[in-house]
Amino acid sequence: MRKISIVGTGMAVAGKRVTNDDLSKLVDTNDEWITTRTGIKERRFCDEGESTYTLAETAAREAIARSGISIGDIDAIVCATVSAEYVTPSLSCIVQRQLGLKEDIPVLDVNAACSGFIYGLEVIRGLLDGSDGKYGLVIGCEQLSRLMDMTDRSTCVLFGDGAGAAVVKLSEEKSYASVLGARGGYEIRVEGAGPVVTKIKMDGSEVFKFATAAIPKCIGALQAKTGISLDEVSQIICHQANARILDHCVKKLKADPDKFYKNMDRYGNTSAASVPMALDELVKLGRIHNGDKLMLVGFGGGLTWAGVLIEYDGK
Repeated sequence: MRKISIVGTGMAVAGKRVTNDDLSKLVDTNDEWITTRTGIKERRFCDEGESTYTLAETAAREAIARSGISIGDIDAIVCATVSAEYVTPSLSCIVQRQLGLKEDIPVLDVNAACSGFIYGLEVIRGLLDGSDGKYGLVIGCEQLSRLMDMTDRSTCVLFGDGAGAAVVKLSEEKSYASVLGARGGYEIRVEGAGPVVTKIKMDGSEVFKFATAAIPKCIGALQAKTGISLDEVSQIICHQANARILDHCVKKLKADPDKFYKNMDRYGNTSAASVPMALDELVKLGRIHNGDKLMLVGFGGGLTWAGVLIEYDGK
């Protein structure tokens, strides 16, 4: 099995800043209630003229620019999303057209909810490994504000809009391993396509129990596959759903909390975009360096879980 490494990252933040105090004017809630239960202080919603397509394109262009390759070098695209505006054409096809990429490449979307970006990494690894391709583009992008019931205080306070992207390179020698799984369930759900935009529904307590089991499970499975200890891993970048979930897992694993980055206080839960957005922020903060081994861990609707051990090979 040939492997992949990350050579460039990028992100896009939606333009409208929505604080907890802003939401308290729309629904029966307050800043203290939201912050103590989730760690979220604000989130971003798409402003006029913004959408999944504009966010995905912006994040992709930054990732490509920072990778040092040209747009014409991209040999596959995978977009992870649950909130694209169209069932078809896919988000990835729109990005392909907007970026002006070549046509003789595989281009598709995946839906694994908040695990989607990590599923996308394994999908693109397989696409590149099975072809003559060298570089792939993986994007996690969501406009969840389109799907929220603003009268439901248990869900509308959680989610935000954003995009994160990574350019990956097929590699023979870099460290890489993945674990993917699912357990059919309706704890997080959005009904199918129809004339009326449907809304997110979620059983928060069940999701909390699922997530606090899924993260250690993924990390343990990656360690078993690779023999790598957490001391050898630079960062463990988890889906940014809830600060209490990550705190619980750090305590359970007896791990270094500095390796578990959090940014949900500023962006909320951005589903498939959360892991690549956190990854990009860590790169820009100088906390990820060339040769670092990273664990990326996701969990979400499906119910799905996913983990990957991957190396950063960027500049």
